[in-house]
Amino acid sequence: MKKIVVIGGGTGNFAVLRGLKSYEVEISAIVSMADDGGSTGILRDELGVLPPGDVRQCLVALSNSSAMMRSLMNYRFEQGGLGGHSFGNLLLSALEKVTGSFEKAVEEVGKILYIKGKVIPVTTHQVRLKMILNNRKVLEGEKEVYLSQEIDQGYKSIFLEPYAKANPHAVNEIMNADLVVIGPGGLHTSLIPNLLVEGVCDALRKTMAKKVFIVNLMNRKGQTTGYTVSAYLKEMERFIGEDIFDYVVVNNQKPAQELIDVYAEEGELIENDLVGDERVIMAPLLGEFKETHRMDLMKRSLIRHDPKKLAQELMKIVHHL
Repeated sequence: MKKIVVIGGGTGNFAVLRGLKSYEVEISAIVSMADDGGSTGILRDELGVLPPGDVRQCLVALSNSSAMMRSLMNYRFEQGGLGGHSFGNLLLSALEKVTGSFEKAVEEVGKILYIKGKVIPVTTHQVRLKMILNNRKVLEGEKEVYLSQEIDQGYKSIFLEPYAKANPHAVNEIMNADLVVIGPGGLHTSLIPNLLVEGVCDALRKTMAKKVFIVNLMNRKGQTTGYTVSAYLKEMERFIGEDIFDYVVVNNQKPAQELIDVYAEEGELIENDLVGDERVIMAPLLGEFKETHRMDLMKRSLIRHDPKKLAQELMKIVHHL
């Protein structure tokens, strides 16, 4: 059975894992530990636990339990002292306290949810993402980086504090993979934080696995304004040290103009400027847009990858390995 390792964080990871779950492959999700927003950030600060949010999403994506259990993991309290917290985040944090290990907590929740595959934190160290912009402003934490509108003016450095070593289990998965998938996801908040952990880039350069980069559907204004496909690859190469990718998966399906207009404040479609590059796989990858009351629209969820379509393209690659 082929081994696929998916590296990232956030909703991008969710789409890839959810799609791959339907196929006869071994799946390992390596997850960024830089998240510090919302419920996750509060739990980190108040309990001293590792960030559970992105891990929870991966566990739910790989779950073979009932729809009720998956809904329970994502249930977010709306009022009182628990307002804003998701049940799954609280469960993972409580289990980390009970077992004394975040990895053990993830393993136990994996059993409860009957997941297909493994979910592995990229590091077991407590880390914070920091970025120093060209104007010398310091962005403290993933949340500040995510909300910044100035990154596209250039930055001097991006790093984790304190210095973090890779989880040996994560390195082992990369070294023994048949296929490594990076993306889609926030470039500076979900993807690069994994590359800043010592040992990850070295493993990516050395592994015999084929490497795939899934390009985002949209740029984020103020962060990746005007980025083309080659710009994303250049930014990844800046941290990995070389262009390691054997395949680059790019969406070629245009959303309805109405959706593009609604999304315009946040960003624009990414242009493929690698015409003629044999590594590029162009495919229609958009998920269906379900009509919702206009007031309920969340801009970030309007234009997203379809898990089934993504998995189909990845499995075509797997069948050629």
